[in-house]
Amino acid sequence: MRINLTSVLVDDQEKALRFYTDVLGFKKKRDMPLGEHRWLTVTSAEDPRGPELVLEPDSHPAAGPFKRALVGDGIPFASFAVEDLGTEFDRLRQAGVRFTQEPAGMGPVMTAVFDDTCGNLIQIVQRRPTEP
Repeated sequence: MRINLTSVLVDDQEKALRFYTDVLGFKKKRDMPLGEHRWLTVTSAEDPRGPELVLEPDSHPAAGPFKRALVGDGIPFASFAVEDLGTEFDRLRQAGVRFTQEPAGMGPVMTAVFDDTCGNLIQIVQRRPTEP
């Protein structure tokens, strides 16, 4: 068993597509009309055949309160792995991304959290090297 799809709830699919591709560096994989919305997915540029992230419209009545509660408590909706947290943090900050948590050690990982402009907090994570 493996992860095929996962979603992030977004308030505007076009805005989300621009942020997740132009700023974060993901690549658009699928874009198909689906009623008033789209089936819109992105993948990692480093693994284009890997899991897809659905930029899911947050139109369900429960989505807004759920997202606001997570943001209010500072809880990230999703977590993405990076090779070098410091470099990625600097790159994203220079691109205008607003961070709610600067890089910090959390046991075996380093993390930082940013606002995705679509109503979510997203965590980026770098695993620390383990000692032999």
